[in-house]
Amino acid sequence: MAETVFKQDPHKVRDKREKNLEVAIGREVRSFRHQRDMTVAELSEKTGLSMGMLSKIENGNISPSLNTLQMLASALSVPLTSFFRRFEEKRDAVHVKNGEAVEISRAGTRAGHQYNLLGHIGSNNSGVVMEPYLITLSETSDVFPTFQHEGIELLYILEGEVRYRHGDTLYDLKPGDSFFFDADAPHGPEELIELPTKFLSIITYPQSS
Repeated sequence: MAETVFKQDPHKVRDKREKNLEVAIGREVRSFRHQRDMTVAELSEKTGLSMGMLSKIENGNISPSLNTLQMLASALSVPLTSFFRRFEEKRDAVHVKNGEAVEISRAGTRAGHQYNLLGHIGSNNSGVVMEPYLITLSETSDVFPTFQHEGIELLYILEGEVRYRHGDTLYDLKPGDSFFFDADAPHGPEELIELPTKFLSIITYPQSS
């Protein structure tokens, strides 16, 4: 049986790339305008471009000419090349298949809590680090309600039941419950009610930390 080969239409690929460029330029124009606390009307007055035209540019609906970009760059006091700065940047993604999450050592492992890291991206342009974990508590796990670390944390309970402390308050968490909190306060499982307990833990904190 002959193998079927699927080929992308080069015109569609080009059109998609051009559309992505228009969207990237529009986002930068809007971002610079907001940074300067400038309204669309004010930018229109400085450039001579209509507000409708500026709206289409910011929404990525049209491809602005070089002359138009030069007027925008002058009005916003930025280099023309700054409108393209994010278009060619590499954007990372991580796909962790079922059963392939890496088990790591973290503060809670000393209490018998199993941590599986679900993905990690190093340096990025968001300024925020996110650490997603699948945590498993079993018969061998200890209660440990005094975790403290920077950032904020979200828990989502998948199975089991745990009484969880945050500061001076206790929360009974069951499957389907979520818990979002400031991680700088003492927190952690106070009582393991139904085992095994599995939950997602997503921690975020500033990248500079």
